[in-house]
Amino acid sequence: MKSVLSALTYPKANSEFFKAYEENTPFVVHGLSETIADLTSLPFLESLEALLNSWPDLIQAHLPDVRDEASSIDTTPKDAQKLFDNGMGLLFNHANTISPVLTNWLQVLRLDLGLSALTNGRCLIYATPAKAGTAPHFDQNINFVLQLSGTKKWWIAPNLNVANPMSRHTMGLPCDPELESYLEAPMPTSMPAGNVSIELKAGSLLFVPRGSWHSTEALSDALSLNFTFTAPTWIDLFTAALRGRLAQSSEWRETADGVSDFSRSSKAEQKFDLLLAGLIEDLPNWRASDILGATETD
Repeated sequence: MKSVLSALTYPKANSEFFKAYEENTPFVVHGLSETIADLTSLPFLESLEALLNSWPDLIQAHLPDVRDEASSIDTTPKDAQKLFDNGMGLLFNHANTISPVLTNWLQVLRLDLGLSALTNGRCLIYATPAKAGTAPHFDQNINFVLQLSGTKKWWIAPNLNVANPMSRHTMGLPCDPELESYLEAPMPTSMPAGNVSIELKAGSLLFVPRGSWHSTEALSDALSLNFTFTAPTWIDLFTAALRGRLAQSSEWRETADGVSDFSRSSKAEQKFDLLLAGLIEDLPNWRASDILGATETD
């Protein structure tokens, strides 16, 4: 099919989107209709009732204590409507698995963005009752939000606490140890100053920059479709290629024996140093094109 990115950002040019993408700033368009007709004509996206009647799996319901997926329960389609009526937001995960149309749009959009073949792409559907929403948080992924029905307000702020986070974090909850190891400033306790507010209505498309703080509130019952990509970092591409390279060596495949035994740890370290010396000798021969040739199989 033609460019999905162009369909989602019409009538703005792709170059305008990529400017926002590279600057890690929000990008929004309103009034989409004809270019997204293949999506809005999907029967199960017509309403929450239609979605619940079509959904074959469990649904995630966000509990009111945190208003976030960090505090949630799994529920059946039969019970989900009751939870929604009681003010709980619903998340329908991996919606692309029930729709060839969504699968195709997801795959083409990944290619439009130039993301690695190792990217984990998925479609999420959020059903949010009026006055509900999500607590301030940031994600490690790249996210496109297409508002299908209702009105939802977003607040988005630059993340001055950490650049390019590799995991998700909800404000007020503990950091995972790896994320905490590269924090540049303490986490805030309220939405950072300088946040912008964006109101999405049916036909609005919002690009949420990776790592940006954001929170939401539905001004009416709302339904939205997300195209979400957890893309590998340069760390991921390098370590994937490194593992593949080292796996060809029987010495590297040996059991790492003796590393926790004080009487044998010296011998284990000597063995490890020899392996590292061989790797250091090999590294000057590595080229980015070789690594990408191994990871990008499209």
